Amino acid sequence: MMIASSPAPSKLADNFFLARQPILNRGQRLVAYELLFRGAAAYNGAQVTDDAEATATVIANAAELGLGQVVGDQMAFVNVDAVGLMSDFIRFLPNDKVILEILETVKATPEVLARVRELKQAGFKFALDDVIGQTDDVQKLMPLCDVIKVDIKDMQPGTLPALARVLKTPGQKLLAEKVETIEEFQECMELGFEYFQGYYFARPVILSGKKISPSQMSVLHLLEMLDRDASSQEVERSVKHDALITLNLLRLVNTPAVGARQRINSVGHALMVLGRRQLKRWLQILLYVKNGGTQEFTSPLLQLATTRGKTMELMVEHRKPGQRVSADIGFTVGVMSLMDTLFSIHMRDVLESVNVLDDVRAALLHRSGDYGAMLSLIEHIERGHDSRELAQMLQQLDLRPAELYNIQLSAIEWVTEYTRNI
Repeated sequence: MMIASSPAPSKLADNFFLARQPILNRGQRLVAYELLFRGAAAYNGAQVTDDAEATATVIANAAELGLGQVVGDQMAFVNVDAVGLMSDFIRFLPNDKVILEILETVKATPEVLARVRELKQAGFKFALDDVIGQTDDVQKLMPLCDVIKVDIKDMQPGTLPALARVLKTPGQKLLAEKVETIEEFQECMELGFEYFQGYYFARPVILSGKKISPSQMSVLHLLEMLDRDASSQEVERSVKHDALITLNLLRLVNTPAVGARQRINSVGHALMVLGRRQLKRWLQILLYVKNGGTQEFTSPLLQLATTRGKTMELMVEHRKPGQRVSADIGFTVGVMSLMDTLFSIHMRDVLESVNVLDDVRAALLHRSGDYGAMLSLIEHIERGHDSRELAQMLQQLDLRPAELYNIQLSAIEWVTEYTRNI
């Protein structure tokens, strides 16, 4: 759903940072995002706002900001406190796109319970946030909620299985939040959780002797484009949307067999040097590479990697207008930042397979330099880190929160439009 296509008003968007945290189902498919709005603390003297105020501001101006732009085709979990729950501006939210997440600070008063019932009749769905035990408020609110979120990090050791058994009912789905390791995910799977929130899927699980495998699906798509004589711009866009193809293409063009006179670090330059005939031949051979495997772009990891890439590209374009090569390198850094997870090998081993600039290497290994600073900012935003630290990082990059927000919207829209056409 697209609420608005215009950028967020600068005055409003300068009051907050936006993070969206993926929510996956048992099949590891992306089903929703939790939207986290953090008050932009003391940016250029801006007034400090708390998180509840930041969320209320966004909800109240949903028609301007474009909630559909922020989550694409997915559902949005939006935090609401007691004040937000009782307010009129809640009606600004589309009931078919959001799940209202009742914060743990909300007391189950008769007024609150009546309001939740009223909004449910209006078509809204609810989640109960940060459940770590069966309090009186939890017991009263639970029957009205569609999703029960369990904060597995705040649980006493060994108490999760018993709580999961008590909370699991036919009428509600259990969501495990702050899942940071594969082991935690597997435990929650065994306990019957339906949804999972956290960055366990983006953490590298290093496998000894693991080799990089190309995406056969993306190879087939590119071959089809070449067969119908697609434009060079269309081919470049398609290559950029696939992290595997990007890495293998850059590795290929930097081999002695291609004979490039200098190191090639952008997709556009690589395609120009390689040429269509050699590109098609390479793709056809690549199809038969052993253990090619299939990685769908709609996987949360590739969504995250590609969103990072486009965000970095747009950041560079904003900060250094006209420097297309630098913007392309920014895209490459963003996409490659999750290659260690994608291939289950160390980042140093990833970089052994492709010849990259020293600036790219420094960014990926140490988060240093200009590209490293931008990548570090993106990673901090993803996890909803402290607003003061984010404000300092933005000031170092000479970016305002409103400019960052508009870049985020453009990057998300770019990724979303492509996935709709797959």
